[in-house]
Amino acid sequence: MSKSRFDLTGRVAIVTGAASGMGRASALALAEHGADLLLADLNSAGLEQTAEDARDLGRRAIAVPCTVSRPEPIRELFAHLDREFGQVDFLANIAGEGQLAPPEEITLEQVQQEFQNLVFGRFCMCQEAGRRMLAAGRGSILNIGSLASITSLGRGHIAYSMAMGAVVQMTRELSTEWSGHGVRVNAILPAQVVNPSLEQRMAADPQLANQWLSGIPAGRLGRPTDIQGLAVLLASDASAWITGALIPMDGGNLAANAGATMRHRTRDGS
Repeated sequence: MSKSRFDLTGRVAIVTGAASGMGRASALALAEHGADLLLADLNSAGLEQTAEDARDLGRRAIAVPCTVSRPEPIRELFAHLDREFGQVDFLANIAGEGQLAPPEEITLEQVQQEFQNLVFGRFCMCQEAGRRMLAAGRGSILNIGSLASITSLGRGHIAYSMAMGAVVQMTRELSTEWSGHGVRVNAILPAQVVNPSLEQRMAADPQLANQWLSGIPAGRLGRPTDIQGLAVLLASDASAWITGALIPMDGGNLAANAGATMRHRTRDGS
């Protein structure tokens, strides 16, 4: 396949959560393939570092510190986009933290906040990007979901799983509504990808990593860079007929039965 199928030169991508983790990894991969960037995150220092690294790759990159869980800052973000770029070709909807609490104890206010962070904010991002993409007749949106979108995790994930389930249905509905007008909408469903939040949880519970690894045939937790190929694929013309897809990024977790026997390589690679 020609490398040009993955060329993003002349395209503009918005990446949320761009200061660290999968957001930063996605932004740099898009920049490596030619995209200019509008980057959003609450972490101003990390956000500016990602922007600087993208500029070092020869791209135009603008950092906009903001939250993407409420409509007002989201609309300001898109007003900034209109002034600086006048187009959006790809939206990577990545930002969003979950909170854990047993279902019998969690408050309705906590559930509402989870939906605000993971569903309403992401829908507003999709809506603002979608309006512009529909007017242009082309565009691609990537929503980050979770394996919790389609399976249950327990361990106090009730609000997170409910919200991520909504993200999946939002993705499917938007794809159905917009794909006939040139706008594709897909979701990536990661398993456990190491980030500062996950590291804190593992430090607090030394058995947690082994529990997760017991269900991952690939034998390791995810890394933020694991998303890079998928982000470029979904932003590019190489995925022109992929829409409404739910793509696991999980080291084989979803495929494995709970009683499956994992065969991991030994240290000598055998």
